Amino acid sequence: MSKTVTVILVFLALALIVYNATLIDYEHPLEGKSIIALIGIVAALCAIVLLLIYQTSKKIEKKIDEK
Repeated sequence: MSKTVTVILVFLALALIVYNATLIDYEHPLEGKSIIALIGIVAALCAIVLLLIYQTSKKIEKKIDEK
């Protein structure tokens, strides 16, 4: 997976976070559709972390192959 694809996926995950943040009822955040939106936000954050870990591992692999 190239760096461009990783960046696009990170931006898509950020867009999902923004969208899900608009769905949260801040008076009752753990009821109804708000909990689903919170789960979506956490899932998108996990996806971002995994993509960044993947990108870092590819950089490390490239440095090891150069030696």
